[in-house]
Amino acid sequence: MPKPILFVTRRLPASIEALAVQDYDARLTPSDVAIDDLIARAEGADAILCCPGDVLDAKAIAALPASVKVIGTFSVGYDHVDVAAAKARGIKVCNTPDVLSVATAECAMLLIMGAARRAGEGERLVRSGKWQGWAPTQLLGTQVSDRRLGIFGMGRIGREIARMARGFNMEIHYRDMARLPVELEHGAIFHDNDDSFLPLCQVLSLNAPGSEGTRHWLNADRIAKLPPGAVVVNAARGTLVDDDALIAALRSGQIAAAGLDVYNNEPHLNPDYLTLENVMLLPHLGSATTETRDAMGRIVLSGIGAILAGQTPTNLVA
Repeated sequence: MPKPILFVTRRLPASIEALAVQDYDARLTPSDVAIDDLIARAEGADAILCCPGDVLDAKAIAALPASVKVIGTFSVGYDHVDVAAAKARGIKVCNTPDVLSVATAECAMLLIMGAARRAGEGERLVRSGKWQGWAPTQLLGTQVSDRRLGIFGMGRIGREIARMARGFNMEIHYRDMARLPVELEHGAIFHDNDDSFLPLCQVLSLNAPGSEGTRHWLNADRIAKLPPGAVVVNAARGTLVDDDALIAALRSGQIAAAGLDVYNNEPHLNPDYLTLENVMLLPHLGSATTETRDAMGRIVLSGIGAILAGQTPTNLVA
């Protein structure tokens, strides 16, 4: 029996590409960047393994060949795939849940520490050759230990951030649609409204999924409710942030510093961020560890295989 045809839109870790070749008639792509002819390359494929930068909206899904039965995304988020359009065509969608929470939480903590302690500015200063040595007032930042941390979106990643932040003796507050079971809170304080939540957030971490309901959640009105000099980080989805509002707050000092790993329209981030010293910018590194990317590849390939075999995998989105 011939192997099912799997079209892979981007380069994957070598071990995952080898697994794909082993289990599928794999059409690999030797590039890290999005390809222009995704629809044409999918001709005859039984499944597509895509990535967050591949926009599979309703128009793209309508244009997919009839052979496509599964879309697997190399990510836990799937807002780049129009799931309703896929479902209407009878195409199943699966993702990579559970395996990237720790890595992404580590990245969020890196952003918190880097932004609060002005690590990006310090690194640039040393590299520029202009550093003149230690000085009492040089690059004074904000202490993270014993601060109040607000987490917007207390899912698996948010809870991992809370676990790590307790090591810095941070007081954890969180905002979500519903309160967690007490055994998952570990002392974190739930808020069901912005007015009680935001004024407490000396550090605010955005960890909600991207959707129309959370689009530009961090806007000018909510920023105004943060305490002066707050630190904001985003390792979730760029769409959570109103860029113009955040940039204005960074310029005015209402927000002391920000750390961003994700962006609206990435990789084409708002160029005004590049003019600001008080923002730490990373190139979407949240899940970028060898262990995590291997685990992501294995779970999405397993999900694709199960769906093609008529089974229902645990990572089925719809």
